[in-house]
Amino acid sequence: MLITEAFAQTAPAASPGGTDLLMSVLPFLLIFVVMYFLIIRPQRAAMKRREELLKNIRRGDQVVTGGGVIGKVTKVIDDKELEVEIAEGIKVRVVRSGVTEVRVKGEPVKE
Repeated sequence: MLITEAFAQTAPAASPGGTDLLMSVLPFLLIFVVMYFLIIRPQRAAMKRREELLKNIRRGDQVVTGGGVIGKVTKVIDDKELEVEIAEGIKVRVVRSGVTEVRVKGEPVKE
């Protein structure tokens, strides 16, 4: 006889496909972890630093606005607005979130 008998092979009953699922999901989990540590976490830290910078602006600070205008804070109007002197005698109101950089910290207000 040239043909041999074939025996049916069965998978173990304990874990049918359990490792296959883990191996297909594992790369996605690893990619998410790497993305978290390389992109999401540093971005959150930068946002916290920016919020702290904007919160601590006070009178006398030299600031740069989003449009590139450099001026000196003459008055903190409220939590959202500042009065900035951009030239001698020329004062403009600036939204606090429009400030991109604080160059020179002013001295604290004397009480």
